[in-house]
Amino acid sequence: MVDAYFAARVEPVASIEDADRLRLYMKGLLERKVLPPMRGNSINLAAAAKLCGIPPDVMKAMRKQLVPIADSICRTLFTVGAQPYHPPRQVIDRTPKPMAEPTRVSTSSANGPKPRKRASRARPAVEFPTPLWEADTSRMAFADALRTEMKRHGDNYASLYRAICWQDDLIDCHTIRPWCDGRRAPRTIQSFEALNRIERRYRLPIGYFKARLLHPSRAPTGHQMPGVTAARARRLAWHLPEDFNLRSRAEQAEIMTWVQTNIISGFTEYRRFQASAARVPYAVRFNSLQGKVRRKGSASVDDAEAELAADVRNTAFTAPERLEAEMNELVRFKTSTLTALGQQRNGVWNSETASQRIEHFGLMFGAFAASPKSAVKGYGVSLESLTFGMLVFPKVWDWYLTWREQKRGFYTKWECDMLILGTALTRKDTGWLRQSPHIAGHLTPIPGLISEEDIAQAQGDWSLACDVLHEHTRMRNREIERVARIHRDPFEPILVVLEADKPVAEYRKITDEILRLMPDEAAYPVPHAEAVRSFLLLRLGLHLGLRQRNMRELLVCLPGDTPRSERRLEELKRGELRWSDRDAGWEVFIPSVAFKNAGSSFFGSKPFRLVLPDMAGLYEMIDAYLNRHRQRLLMSAEDPGTFFVKTAKSTSAEAAYNQNTFYEAWRLTIQRYGIYNPYTGNGAIKGLLPHGPHKIRDVLATHILKQTGSYEQASYAIQDTPEMVKAHYGRFLPQDKAAIAAEVLNRVWET
Repeated sequence: MVDAYFAARVEPVASIEDADRLRLYMKGLLERKVLPPMRGNSINLAAAAKLCGIPPDVMKAMRKQLVPIADSICRTLFTVGAQPYHPPRQVIDRTPKPMAEPTRVSTSSANGPKPRKRASRARPAVEFPTPLWEADTSRMAFADALRTEMKRHGDNYASLYRAICWQDDLIDCHTIRPWCDGRRAPRTIQSFEALNRIERRYRLPIGYFKARLLHPSRAPTGHQMPGVTAARARRLAWHLPEDFNLRSRAEQAEIMTWVQTNIISGFTEYRRFQASAARVPYAVRFNSLQGKVRRKGSASVDDAEAELAADVRNTAFTAPERLEAEMNELVRFKTSTLTALGQQRNGVWNSETASQRIEHFGLMFGAFAASPKSAVKGYGVSLESLTFGMLVFPKVWDWYLTWREQKRGFYTKWECDMLILGTALTRKDTGWLRQSPHIAGHLTPIPGLISEEDIAQAQGDWSLACDVLHEHTRMRNREIERVARIHRDPFEPILVVLEADKPVAEYRKITDEILRLMPDEAAYPVPHAEAVRSFLLLRLGLHLGLRQRNMRELLVCLPGDTPRSERRLEELKRGELRWSDRDAGWEVFIPSVAFKNAGSSFFGSKPFRLVLPDMAGLYEMIDAYLNRHRQRLLMSAEDPGTFFVKTAKSTSAEAAYNQNTFYEAWRLTIQRYGIYNPYTGNGAIKGLLPHGPHKIRDVLATHILKQTGSYEQASYAIQDTPEMVKAHYGRFLPQDKAAIAAEVLNRVWET
């Protein structure tokens, strides 16, 4: 052991002669079973240097390399009962000497340098000191508990440091004092290892001190992740165990893979398809409508078959001027309050629908513009030839449908939706494409798709061309509906919750986990405010069952202020959280026009109103959030007036949530508090996957279905109709239905 240590640690920093002398000296101590000269609990390097014949300054320069091996040898010799080191006796000359004349001490020397005090000997090291008295530290914070345990066991800062760091320099010698003073708290994985050693020394339970930290959910630092960027390392640090660096490379790779798959990415089969498709962007981007295009990861994830294959922020093509003008004309036709003189339409697009249609047409034109030799395997149409006039030719639609089927491997409902859109564009009297014959002048031949003869026929009789396309899209829609498959299981991320007997009670465990890991408000005001916001996100979602847009746009009226009128809220198309004096509780009031399904029979043109229950600390959290935490999150940013606000930073453009940031806030809450991590022990639910706020509607609907068996009652919880619950939201399996029937029948046998 000595030879291996010297070869690795001492020989690189010492001369060959000095290293040999030290090696022989250390081996001699073991052979003779004699301890080296000690100073307190550590080796006296100056005395050992004299015995080895090495200059003291050289020995001190190698202190960092010599102290660990010397301490190891000392511990080995202590176990075999080695003899302490005795310096050789000095021969004293006892011959009497003449007495020197006494000298007077001048008065000037009284103010001279005073003699140095003799240093006190360090306390002997005791591996497991006996507590001097009993103390109750159950309610103490970390700093008070550590200080109390040190006093109980007779330790000071120096003795405790020597006891836990005699083998290595795990922490700095000045680290323990600020811990006891409350000026600092353990943050690195080395600090947590030091806490484990202190707990072992005082014979305390594992995690005794960590449970008393004021910020128990804080991500530790110091994980060794070669090749990982700093930003990604910060995301991963939340989900890695403290002993990550001590594990084998195989275990580290296993942990990283599990975290990436189950927490960071939350890969399902559909998300794997999304991830691979997003690496090859191909959509055409409409610059003038850029602000209206929905971004990846936004609420479009909640749609049944929303196309997220292309990230619009990195699209491969920019729409030419002519195609951009046509897109603007279509959007204006479908979104304006009044139609242009001489035009007719059937239905109006709201901002969400318009954003979706812009994105879908961008994908369609991008497929035609992509090169056949690229990974997209498009058609290779030049950008100048792209026009909405192409959409009146059946060959164009058939190629695009076939391309979509080859890309995914099967047809989906997305193709049916696009065909319905094509049918609407060419509908008699109200179709925009039918009422825009001037677009026929933009057509140019495309080999294999559109010939000059086809263009001449379309320009000669535009209405006939629209009739042919209208009938073709209707026929294709019926054919694809018979074979269309569901690409993803919308219940997969929360399947473990929906399979529970009481899904709402299972999902509520996440809020309990937030409370367990909530940081101290006085020490960490902003992280505490963020935890309260996460708690209220889930609690209001479980009570209201709103879509994410209604949640993030929910306004707030503080007690004492005048609530907004119903007419004003209808103009804003938003709801409001207000205090109701009549009901003595917090009330959520949302006009029906603010909902996506405003025309549903559930509303009947009446507003939505619900008084939140004062249960499980909900009102206490709302009051604390509005009185203190919300302003801490806003800081100096402009108040958007919404109940939920982002944490304002120097890089924040505004404090209001948008589709993307609200979805990410919910997903981040699930990642940190919802998904059980077997390597760290944190998280509430095993098998849960990351998801957005829309999934809360599935939880509520399924819970009521399992308890009552009524689709109608389930629809009340999510402001929808029984048909929509049956088609999209409730996961009501035959065994659940049989269990409800058996519960009624089994009552006969109770008597």
